Amino acid sequence: MSDDLAAAAAAADPRDRAGRLMRRATYAAVGVAFTLIIVKVVAYVLTGSVALLSSLIDSALDTAASVVNLIAVRHALQPADEEHRFGHGKAEPLAGLGQAAFITGSSIFLVIEAVDRFVTPQEVTRGWVGIAVMAFAIVATFGLVAYQKRVVKETNSVAISADSLHYTGDVLINGSVIVSIVLATWFDVPYADPVFALAIAGYLLWNARAIFLSSLDLLMDREFPEEDRERILAIARSHPLARDVHDLRTRSSGQQQFIQLHLELDRDLTLAKAHAIADKVERDIRKAFPHADVIIHQDPVGIVESHHDDLAYGDKELAPGEVPPREGQGRGA
Repeated sequence: MSDDLAAAAAAADPRDRAGRLMRRATYAAVGVAFTLIIVKVVAYVLTGSVALLSSLIDSALDTAASVVNLIAVRHALQPADEEHRFGHGKAEPLAGLGQAAFITGSSIFLVIEAVDRFVTPQEVTRGWVGIAVMAFAIVATFGLVAYQKRVVKETNSVAISADSLHYTGDVLINGSVIVSIVLATWFDVPYADPVFALAIAGYLLWNARAIFLSSLDLLMDREFPEEDRERILAIARSHPLARDVHDLRTRSSGQQQFIQLHLELDRDLTLAKAHAIADKVERDIRKAFPHADVIIHQDPVGIVESHHDDLAYGDKELAPGEVPPREGQGRGA
């Protein structure tokens, strides 16, 4: 019976659910990307559209990025071990940096191809084939993006968010390819094809920049947004016996979040009572941040620990080992 209860508790753990959702999202992305590559290769061979080639390159990049994401997510979801006490979540932003590099390279290649088409224009043939393929790609990609956004909403995964950003762009890219093929095939606008290709390259470069910056923030342990920090402080201060909070520090590693703070309590509380209060505050914070590892250090009210491990009481520094005076007493009393 105890084993059944443990299994049920594990199943109810939001981190386990997040892991399952992230794995499914990576499998779905790889499957859709491989399918789109196959149909776009056939369509490009039949039409010769450079805009369609740009979409094909983007799908190939998406496939590579999705495979990297799949590997990174599987690694990031591994539990902490003796050599990685804080887990393996940094694998996600590392994958994000790789994606940004992939996208930048493909965008440069696309610019070169588009410029070449300006110099030596080529006729787009069998435009209906390209339109049919792009319509199929839009439907498949839209379904994938909808699922990914639901997963990101529940998990805050950087890797899945980056993939979703790719495929959201793909919906727009595929639509622009349809427009360029229509203009080049039926309205005799020869430069529509390379113009749209250049626009797509610019969009991809902008996405690469966004992915790079968000991944760098995670690798450099950037603090939570200010609204989240204020929320944490409000929760900690809401306990009736909490006097104040200081030294709040936050960071993220993949889907795992880390929150550390110092909770100021009355100095005459017993150690057991202070510990119980800190436990209650930790539970309250975890309710608001289900993926967070919360560490709370209890300080007697009025004591502030600096980053240099010196103790200060009010505006006066205390000598190492000196006990702060009680209220109403002067130093040395």
